[in-house]
Amino acid sequence: MLNKKALFFLKKIFVFLPALLIFGCANRIPPQGGPRDREPPKLLKATPPDMTRNFKGKVIRLDFDEFIKLNNTYTEITMSPTPTKVPDYKLKQKSLVITLKDSLEKNTTYVINFGKAIADVTEGNILKNFTYVFSTGPHIDSLSISGRVINTTTGEREKDATVMLFTLKQDSLLFGKKKPTIFTNTDTAGNFTLNNLHIDNYKIYALKEPSGSSKIYNDKDLIAFTKKIIHLTTDTANVELKLFKAIPDKFALVKRFDADGKMFFSFNKALDDPSLKIIYPTDFDKYKIVDFSKTKDSATLYMRNMDFDSIRMVFFDKDKPIDTTYLRKGRKESFVRILNFQFNLNSNDKLKPGSDLIMKSSYPIENFDPALFNLKEDSTDVSNFTIQKDSTDARVFKLLYRWKQAANYTLLINEDAVTDIYGGKNKRQQRHFNIDKPENYSLLTLTVTVPDTGKSYVVELLNDKKTVMRQDVIKKNTSINYRNYLTGKYSVRVVYDDNNNGKWDSGSLKKKLQPENIWVDPDIITLRPNWEQNTPISVPREPTTP
Repeated sequence: MLNKKALFFLKKIFVFLPALLIFGCANRIPPQGGPRDREPPKLLKATPPDMTRNFKGKVIRLDFDEFIKLNNTYTEITMSPTPTKVPDYKLKQKSLVITLKDSLEKNTTYVINFGKAIADVTEGNILKNFTYVFSTGPHIDSLSISGRVINTTTGEREKDATVMLFTLKQDSLLFGKKKPTIFTNTDTAGNFTLNNLHIDNYKIYALKEPSGSSKIYNDKDLIAFTKKIIHLTTDTANVELKLFKAIPDKFALVKRFDADGKMFFSFNKALDDPSLKIIYPTDFDKYKIVDFSKTKDSATLYMRNMDFDSIRMVFFDKDKPIDTTYLRKGRKESFVRILNFQFNLNSNDKLKPGSDLIMKSSYPIENFDPALFNLKEDSTDVSNFTIQKDSTDARVFKLLYRWKQAANYTLLINEDAVTDIYGGKNKRQQRHFNIDKPENYSLLTLTVTVPDTGKSYVVELLNDKKTVMRQDVIKKNTSINYRNYLTGKYSVRVVYDDNNNGKWDSGSLKKKLQPENIWVDPDIITLRPNWEQNTPISVPREPTTP
């Protein structure tokens, strides 16, 4: 039998044992994983070895250090010269087995380019620009072409652009229709190298596809090319390719009827002087209100009279008709509209000193009642303000008042104060704001020196988001003043305006026309509060376009 001390000890164990189990489980630490794998697969062995001469086999085996997968096999992987029958690519654990199905040419160097096809299974790390080279003869082609790819509009090196090489025969027959057999991708610094090339005459291109990687050019892609033929007899370096969005040969648009009844049109290229005319229903042109975007590559159409089931319109550029299109709706179809307003206030609800308060409505305005607008300065109602409709934009009206720097303002737009062209009226809206401090703005003067006073230049000032804040056309050494610009970081871009039309003109691949050159000043301009800054800008001589 157990004595009293033993029984007491056992009771204590039974009382605390559940608690120990609970706290023991709660304090368990799960196994900690190591750092994330960011390395692509590594080739351990190739059979036959890479750079094999007098190749006579049909099977190539590539062994890697981890399990791999293939992405877009028949888009990414190419073999040059291209065999009639496409090789077979199969995965076996950590190996890729390639079976050649076609007879090979004698005394020829073959390059299998895997592009971005090979990646590891776990993290998807891509083995970029991996190639396997062999020759059916005693010699392996060893010439190379290297260079860099630059974005024309930003001046920055372009990573992950595809650089493609075509012989002259291929260039005339295949470019834009079939993917290249000789290609590589630029590295993070925009550099590229094409290896194992044979003596020949080539044309070189760079391609940046917004989505996908077809390696087949279309109008949505950025393209770069050189007019010069590369006569490759020795290694060629320092080839510079400048990417640009080409001008489409034909005008095209995308259209839609929105749920609120407005019609939107997006163009595939900017127009110089766009206009629009309603041709059906007849006599409906008088009801239209058209808003073309500042970039002139889109339009929004509002109709005062919506009593139609089909509407047809003609688009013009410089009074020349360029396209006719139409849209349909139900004749009695109803639309949902909410009339609201946007203000020219910054993200902190502050109005720029010396500015009028601009209100932009969601739809064109028919009329408004100034008596239904109330303005408070701090807690006091003020009445000596004026509201005016904008003469150029049917959606804009302004509130004019002598603002005080230290005051807090409240604008109340009462219900039914504004009526749009459809008869819709606003709900009650209220907006609080004050006037920004003048010391948050600066004066910037650019002292611009141009290399040739007989030519035209477009000087653009960009903010830190690369948005063009202002542009000026100059033809001589001059000073440009930017008054009351918000403190922050800015940069300068200059267009070599060769055709003197006051804007940058892109190129055309079909016409073998290069875009106008652009110079981006590498120095960032920092505007400090309440500061007057003079920055010299020395525009370099225009580079020679290849």
